[in-house]
Amino acid sequence: MDLKRDDGLTRPNGFLERTFALSAHGTTVRTELLAGLTTFLTMAYIVFVNPNILGDAGMPKGAVFVATCLVAAIGSLVMAFYANYPIALAPGMGLNAYFAYVVVLQMGYTWQAALGAVFISGLCFMAVTLTGLRRIIVDGIPRSMRIAITVGIGLFLAIIALKSAGVVAASPATFVTLGDLHKPSAVLAVLGFLIVAVLSVRKVRGALLAGILTVTALSFVVADNHFQGVASLPPSIAPTLFALDIKGALSGGLLNVILVFFLVELFDATGTLMGVANRAGLLTAGKMERLDKALMADSSSIFVGSLLGTSSTTAYLESASGVEEGGRTGLTAATVAVLFLACLFFAPLAGSVPAYATAPALFYVACLMLHELVDLDWDDLTEVLPACVTALLMPFTYSIANGVAFGFITYAVIKLLTGRFREVKPVVWVIAGVFLFKFVATGSAH
Repeated sequence: MDLKRDDGLTRPNGFLERTFALSAHGTTVRTELLAGLTTFLTMAYIVFVNPNILGDAGMPKGAVFVATCLVAAIGSLVMAFYANYPIALAPGMGLNAYFAYVVVLQMGYTWQAALGAVFISGLCFMAVTLTGLRRIIVDGIPRSMRIAITVGIGLFLAIIALKSAGVVAASPATFVTLGDLHKPSAVLAVLGFLIVAVLSVRKVRGALLAGILTVTALSFVVADNHFQGVASLPPSIAPTLFALDIKGALSGGLLNVILVFFLVELFDATGTLMGVANRAGLLTAGKMERLDKALMADSSSIFVGSLLGTSSTTAYLESASGVEEGGRTGLTAATVAVLFLACLFFAPLAGSVPAYATAPALFYVACLMLHELVDLDWDDLTEVLPACVTALLMPFTYSIANGVAFGFITYAVIKLLTGRFREVKPVVWVIAGVFLFKFVATGSAH
């Protein structure tokens, strides 16, 4: 008897074959499950990092932990069964930091209003996907600006990571200076980054997760961290569930925040989806056949996440690690979803992870995001200069919004004054105009 054909799952007409078309994609259940495990290990760090970041904004860490696991599972399942791509989703790095440190702590909005802004941006994302405006917007934004936004977010994450690690500190004379490297937290953070870097170079799966857990374990010995246990029933999600304040987001002057959320979500999702699909050989004539379905999975996850209590959810570039292991269908993403659900029972461990243990993972991700700079056309200053303005102003003004605003305004003005205004698409003029009006009215892009 051929067991593979008689298990009701992997036989030609079995559930998994019918759902994911495994044979058509030249893959097997075993390969997909292994690919899902690989992807999960490379992105599981988010269950420790996200509660730490959003916790700084006053959100209950336990509830954020549950929301992070749930939305990662839900988003990945939608991607699996609706779009059938081996791409997992979870709350995105960069926008979670913008949410916490800029929108809430710097601008003074409540985290409930910030969740409302995330919800609205998700609806906008879904609307432009359904109506076909997505292609117009994405095609209308210069590639140099899309690169600059990614790089700028990387630099923004870097300064947050270095600050959390205690490697840099405030200085009244120079604004920023070297921190006290004799503190155990700083030493452990540096050690954590070296662990992540070395394991990554050696192609060890789960390098970021290993770095976080190693530093956390050492913190119980050499720092003043307290062990809270490993596993338990999930904490309550009630403090953040449906806690978003949509009215506050609409009435509190958060228009530009919503615009930044929307633009970054759109570019990040489109770029990640295309990049992972390309590595998997799933592009036809350079296009994703089910791109709109994949973007629907992404956009629906954003507002579901806001309802549960977390910042913007997006497709993860770490999904490429699963693709390298042979993942080709949604079964890979479904495997990731199941593993995130299993994480719900490890809340005590997540609560024991200090900020300086997640800082090395943040800094490592930031370093990788700088790679995009090589794709700039350095011979065209009308493209390079606005890109550099965008990227540099994000960390130096501690705001993604300011970087995006100055970048688009600079791009439009330079193109106009050099006689190359015909190269500027209408969407750029609109975005630059909105930000310029905001600057004139309030003196800030926030």
